[in-house]
Amino acid sequence: MATTTLPPAAKRAIFEPEHEDYRESFAKFLAKEVTPRFDEWDQAGIVPRELFTKAAAHGFLAMAVPEEHGGPGVADFRFNVVLIEEAARAGVGAAFAGPMLHTDVCLPYILSGATPEQKQRWLPGIASGERILAIAMTEPGTGSDLAAVQTRARREGDVYVLSGQKTFITNGINCDQVIVVAKTDPDAAHAGMSLLVVDAESPGFKRGRQIDKLGQHASDTAELFFDDVRVPVENLLGAEGSGFMQLMQKLVPERLTLAVASIAGAEHVLDITLEYVKQRKAFGRPIGSFQNSRFVMAELKTEITITRTFVDDLIRRHCEGEVSIEEAAMAKWWTTELLGRVTDRCLQLHGGYGYTREYEISQAWVDARITRIYAGTTEIMKELIGRSMGL
Repeated sequence: MATTTLPPAAKRAIFEPEHEDYRESFAKFLAKEVTPRFDEWDQAGIVPRELFTKAAAHGFLAMAVPEEHGGPGVADFRFNVVLIEEAARAGVGAAFAGPMLHTDVCLPYILSGATPEQKQRWLPGIASGERILAIAMTEPGTGSDLAAVQTRARREGDVYVLSGQKTFITNGINCDQVIVVAKTDPDAAHAGMSLLVVDAESPGFKRGRQIDKLGQHASDTAELFFDDVRVPVENLLGAEGSGFMQLMQKLVPERLTLAVASIAGAEHVLDITLEYVKQRKAFGRPIGSFQNSRFVMAELKTEITITRTFVDDLIRRHCEGEVSIEEAAMAKWWTTELLGRVTDRCLQLHGGYGYTREYEISQAWVDARITRIYAGTTEIMKELIGRSMGL
């Protein structure tokens, strides 16, 4: 175990003793259930469905689901933060990406947008991990420009007839239910977008190829096809035409979640590199004793420490409902770019070994690259921030 370069989480003022007890329990869960099988899942390109049910059984999935619907009923975002951080620090973030998407990205749409009847139908399976969630926004020709979505949902009596294609869908292979972004009024731009919850058993729903990604292999990503899928009207999430507003309202927690994962990942990479440069020798002494190595490590520790302060403040204020879309964009942009810099410079310090799969740094370097793209590219984050300044 590497010696941490930063103060332990227990000293961070945003957490209470119960969060640290939860952290300890989850670290033990990862060590027993995930770390020993991580390489196997990485090679397979997917985690088993049992990971979701096991996580749920231990209180590590869909924590915000109310007790009356079979969940823990814990709506404190700091518990979500603990899971994200510990998965990153254990080096198994890719394996837990699916459960985190289920918990941190998809579930909030159900909790805030579903009717009491829908919650009764959906939440018990979501809480137990038996009904795995995915959300389908991106299309082959549509990324950040959601107004250009081509997937259509045509109302016919008591059903919507859904047709279209989605891509880059996390949990695409494992999912049982998909929150689909579709146009219910093609002529109304953003106001014509709606969210439909589609059961994977529905006729006309097809999973395409599992996408062969550069990194984060343990997280399954797939194409999804909807060929005249008949979706009951009672599966409309929120009011018709409210899809875009629902998406906008969830941007803050989604991007803050990615910021939390990125800064925790950067801390972990710095830790394992510190251990390496203390042990690896060149010219008769540890490579960490050379001035260049010391300067690089000092620079990275300083950047990470400053960023950690910013992110922790956002976590605290998010729990109080005070974080803006622009601040979440800043956090997503800055932390993911920092993660890229940290992994690249730390790989350099590993020398030739850093370019082999023998050392963890190589996988961290590859996995970090996507963080600057998904959930809004760095360029889109800067555009949002710039517009918030009246530019």
